[in-house]
Amino acid sequence: MMRVGLTGGIGSGKSTVGRLLAERGAVVIDSDRLARDVVAPGTPGLSSVVQRFGSEVITLTGELDRRAMAERVFGDAAARADLEAIIHPLVRARAAELEVAAGPGALVVHDIPLLVETGQAERFDVVIVVDVPCDVQLDRLTRLRGMSPEEAKARIGAQASRTERLAAADIVVDNSGSLEELSAVVDSMWEQLSQAPGR
Repeated sequence: MMRVGLTGGIGSGKSTVGRLLAERGAVVIDSDRLARDVVAPGTPGLSSVVQRFGSEVITLTGELDRRAMAERVFGDAAARADLEAIIHPLVRARAAELEVAAGPGALVVHDIPLLVETGQAERFDVVIVVDVPCDVQLDRLTRLRGMSPEEAKARIGAQASRTERLAAADIVVDNSGSLEELSAVVDSMWEQLSQAPGR
């Protein structure tokens, strides 16, 4: 099994690269999706969140109110650390289960937005960083996600710097071009990963 860590700054197109790798046969484990799953209604994860943050972070339908939670922890390092202490171990445990289920010989890609920030680069055989210039991030976040320039800059600033991410990379994917260009880059990368020693 080859274990690949996939990361990139917000707005870099990391999820698109994950989807393209899945189309080529990779088993993609999306930590954002797992982070939602482990705090679904009725889970121990959600109970722990309520115990720490109170019922005001729960919607009327019993789900985690992500916007309220984001407002609560954004800019509050202690609150964010508490939330991460609840969610990250649950996500890693579920990711490990999915990795085992992928079976021997699989190429398993862990899509982790905060891979660098959480010091996980050493856990993987290969780290792929999807990279775009900061002005491209800002454009995508404001134009495609409807963020204000101030909100977009704050979100970018809350993550590892571009330099820190690139320092952790074994493979850098430039996603400042078209989807067709990105697909061609992923084709080349897939061939490289598939022919790596031990595959």
